[in-house]
Amino acid sequence: MPCIQRCVAVGIFGKKSKIAKHWRLSYLILLLKRNKLVINQKKSRKLFVFNEKVFLLLSRTNENLFICMEAKNVSYKKKVLKELAFNGASCCSELSFRIGKSLSFTTELINEMIEEGLVEKSGLGLSSGGRKPLTYSLHKDAFYLVAVAVDQLITRIGILDAQLNFVQPVKELELSLIGNDKALDELTQEIKDTISGCSALLNINQIIGIGIGMPGFVDAQKSINYSFFNNNNIGAYISRKCQLPVFIENDSSVIALAEYWFGKAKGERNAMVINIGWGVGLGMIIDGKLFRGDNGFAGEFSHIPLFQNGKLCSCGKTGCLETETSLNFMLSSIRKDIEAGKTSCLKPDLWSKQNHFEEKYRTFIEAAERGDSLVVQTISDAGYNIGRGIAILIHLFNPGKIVLSGRGAAAGRLWLAPIHRAINEFCVPRLAGNTQIEVSDLCHAADIIGAAALVIENSNDYQFDKTNLTNTYSLTVE
Repeated sequence: MPCIQRCVAVGIFGKKSKIAKHWRLSYLILLLKRNKLVINQKKSRKLFVFNEKVFLLLSRTNENLFICMEAKNVSYKKKVLKELAFNGASCCSELSFRIGKSLSFTTELINEMIEEGLVEKSGLGLSSGGRKPLTYSLHKDAFYLVAVAVDQLITRIGILDAQLNFVQPVKELELSLIGNDKALDELTQEIKDTISGCSALLNINQIIGIGIGMPGFVDAQKSINYSFFNNNNIGAYISRKCQLPVFIENDSSVIALAEYWFGKAKGERNAMVINIGWGVGLGMIIDGKLFRGDNGFAGEFSHIPLFQNGKLCSCGKTGCLETETSLNFMLSSIRKDIEAGKTSCLKPDLWSKQNHFEEKYRTFIEAAERGDSLVVQTISDAGYNIGRGIAILIHLFNPGKIVLSGRGAAAGRLWLAPIHRAINEFCVPRLAGNTQIEVSDLCHAADIIGAAALVIENSNDYQFDKTNLTNTYSLTVE
């Protein structure tokens, strides 16, 4: 990378206007390919055009590299986008405080974003006295996101607008990851088909990225899942096929993001989010941030060795927490009880079938809501064992709140009594008294909403076409 040399902008041209105004430029390198670079001689000064902007080039490092600087307020526009995406409608004073800039600067920035079609007025806010402030929110078609929720058995793919509304029904398919060498190819093709299938509903060029939550030992920095997908660089592969930025994360961490920004953990400095799914995962919010550990593997709650049951876990060990608490365990237990002749409203023919995981899960939850005694007892037994694990978390982290989330949380309040019973039995009262236990309202939707939040969190790494918020490139001019 060449040393940074200072450059100054001469002006910006829009589609219809002449020179709009002068912009001071920050010191962010942008290296452009020649096919995106037009050099003209004018009064001994070299101009180049990119994204309908015309910049004055004052220096270059060598024959192959050109340097220009990104507009100073671009990074602040991205901050405003994040704030409005995560916190909803806000007034200028609130946004000014959150992005750390003056009220006049923020007001001018908002006005520019309104002109660009990114932000819209959303009515009057609350006031403690005096005039009610005008609030602003993201325009729903400011950008779009692809959110992918992958678990061991079921994959869901959704496309959301800037207000995190689904633009079409979520695509759902059975995609087993275990022992499936073609899983990555199949997942990539499904994502491509979903994107192409919505071309009539939106401008697919406004899709800014793909967020994927998945089970396993996920190294988000290297974009590798060491449990599935044959240790391939998942992000690079899907990005190359779909021509979009791709961000991956462990599914429980993604669910924790969803709860932190939109759910029961919002505003909490220290919270544990338990993902009750086919396994049992953990996302940790520590000091207001998602804690991933040294290389992204923190939160393997399901593999705490709690039992001497001899049951083989998916990790290869025996007696792990998930062997007595996961949805896999609960559905298997229900099947055995039905085959043994225990009374239940569940139909034996469904439980004797192979696969049909999603149908079994929904039937299980519906039976729980109706109060089926066999299902309620199964949840109670699993909840008690989850409570034993939670007692360990309380002793180690002293969290202010623990949220039960993921697809299993759809059983609602049925989880609370057995979990509290275990906490009362195994946890020091002074510590337990500080921690609230709540069941998520997001439940099954948490993973796909969290995948969308993952894209927004990484918004500094890509381009918003509507605003000409350009990525930082390092390219060689041919």
